[in-house]
Amino acid sequence: MAKDESMHYVYILKLSNNSNYVGQTSDLKNRIKDHNKGNTNHTKKFLPVKLIFYCAFESKKKALNFEKYLKSGSGKAFKKKRLI
Repeated sequence: MAKDESMHYVYILKLSNNSNYVGQTSDLKNRIKDHNKGNTNHTKKFLPVKLIFYCAFESKKKALNFEKYLKSGSGKAFKKKRLI
């Protein structure tokens, strides 16, 4: 992997209402901090959030595809059975 390339992460958060949020980022630490600071519209009403799963990909495209899958019907079932 070239020096200017970074990893891309797909992550699952547990929200304070016990629901889950799936997202992707190239800077996992700062993204989680942003969630907990209330800087993300989808999660700011459910603070604090807790990181419960993440995985890394070498390409953004693969990360986006996996995020999209986890938000699909079969992906939700996979997430529930295997990841959380």
